[in-house]
Amino acid sequence: MKYQYVYSKIIFAALAFLVMMTSCTKEESNDITGITKVALREAGNQLLLRNLDSTSLILPIKELEPYIYSISFEKPLSFEPNDVVTVIHTSLNLASISKNYRVEVLQCTDGEVAYSYEMNVEQERTIIPCAGRNLPEACYTIRVEFLDILPPSGYEKRLTPYVFVFGVLVYLIFLYLRKKKSQPISEEKNISYSEIGSFQFYPEEHKLVKSATEISLSKKECELLEIFVANPNQIITRDELTKKVWEDNGVFVGRSLDTYISKLRKILKDDDSIRITNVHGVGYKLEMD
Repeated sequence: MKYQYVYSKIIFAALAFLVMMTSCTKEESNDITGITKVALREAGNQLLLRNLDSTSLILPIKELEPYIYSISFEKPLSFEPNDVVTVIHTSLNLASISKNYRVEVLQCTDGEVAYSYEMNVEQERTIIPCAGRNLPEACYTIRVEFLDILPPSGYEKRLTPYVFVFGVLVYLIFLYLRKKKSQPISEEKNISYSEIGSFQFYPEEHKLVKSATEISLSKKECELLEIFVANPNQIITRDELTKKVWEDNGVFVGRSLDTYISKLRKILKDDDSIRITNVHGVGYKLEMD
């Protein structure tokens, strides 16, 4: 009981820290989303200013999917693609957000891509097509997809203590389980069992144990095996088996006995010293050397 109490305490503590870590991760994720939206709004603002527009509004920044955002404008505008590249790069860089992203300028009317490019910290993977020609005045939406969003500065440091403590708890659980596993089952629980060859049969727990490996038994398998163990090397008639296992518990199905005998044979097949044999026309016998 003492070990069970300690074990439950460790599990509870581990789960508590896991919930805490998850909560912190969600808060950090919300922080990233908020910072990203602010940076993209500033990029939209700078784009309007370069278009000599200081009065029209930038519509709310939308998160279309995780790490995919859109910038929309109140009025149609015309701009040079180089301006899009510059203002978005500057705004995201100041906010310390991922430098790996893809930008698409979409036409509101048909959703076609009017201009697109990709930025990457690896220069050879950066793709910025020729951007010398102004886009005509129209309604545009700028779609920004981050290819590997980075957390704000200090995020790793805040998360490290939780990861460390959770790791220690997991290690303690591992040591406890290994210690419990090394204890013989007979010492772990004062439950009677029967020896069947190299197997230990625990009828109350509906299981067999062989070399520290547990094999679960169904209720019917357990009841049949109890009868055989109580009468080793003796013929037990089909009528006796079906009466004790099935007739007292409901309607007996003809092939049920043969099916469960087959299951028991498969379970016991690893030990050549025991076997369930068929006595034709009579019943079955558990033979033990």
